[in-house]
Amino acid sequence: MRGLAPYWIDSRSNNLDFPDVNLALDEPDGLLAIGGDLKPQRLLAAYRMGVFPWYNEGQPILWWAPNPRAVLFPQHLKISRSLRKTLRKQSFTITLDQAFADVIKACSHPRDYETQPGTWITRDMKQAYQQLHDQGHAHSVECWHEGQLVGGLYGVAIGRVFFGESMFTRRSDASKVAFITLTQQLAHWGFGVIDCQIHSLHLESLGAETIQRERFTDLLNTFCHQPGPTWQFEPINNTQT
Repeated sequence: MRGLAPYWIDSRSNNLDFPDVNLALDEPDGLLAIGGDLKPQRLLAAYRMGVFPWYNEGQPILWWAPNPRAVLFPQHLKISRSLRKTLRKQSFTITLDQAFADVIKACSHPRDYETQPGTWITRDMKQAYQQLHDQGHAHSVECWHEGQLVGGLYGVAIGRVFFGESMFTRRSDASKVAFITLTQQLAHWGFGVIDCQIHSLHLESLGAETIQRERFTDLLNTFCHQPGPTWQFEPINNTQT
C-alpha cells in the first residue's frame, strides 16, 4: 500500500508544493493530501502535477491523484451513429465562455442518475473556479437550444492539456454535443490529452480510456509547458462528421 497517511497542507503557508503523486493512497484510491485552500495559484500547481480537489460540503479539502487515470486523447474521439445524426441536424448552438457561472451552477445541481450527486461543487469551489475563469484558466462550453442553456461543461486549461471537471445536460445529447465540439476543437489546436479524472461508461463511449499515473504525469510534463491557444472557437463544420 503506497502512502501511510495523506499529506496535510497548511492553508497559512505560501508553499504551493504537493507531495509526489506516487505517495497517494491505494485506498481510497488516489487520496494524496488534505487541507490547504482553493487559491488560483494552488489549484494551478495541483493540476500541473495531476492533482485535483474533490470533497463534500463540511469536509476539509481533499486532493486526489488516482491510479489509473481516465483520459481522452482528442484524436481518439468516438462519435456514435446516432450522435453523428444529431450533429448533422445542427439543432444545438455551441458557444465558448459565454455563461461560465451558469454552467458551473448547473453542474452543481444534484443528479439522481449519478452515483455522485454533484454536491461536491460547493460554494467555495464555484468561487474558486470563477476566479480561474476570470484569469483565463478555466473555460466553459455551452450548448443552447432555442435560446435556452440545455447542456455544457467546464474545466481548466494549462498549455495544451484540458482538465475536465463536470458536465450537465437538460436535453438529450446536449452535453455530448458540447463535449464532442470541444474535443474536435482541442484536436485542431494540437492538445495532447483531456483529463477525465475518473472512468465512467459515459466517457468511455466517447473514447476515454485509462492509463497509468506515471504515463499521465509524463503527458503533463510534455503538454502543460506548450503554449496554449487564444480560446476562441474556430467553427468546425459538423455536417461532414
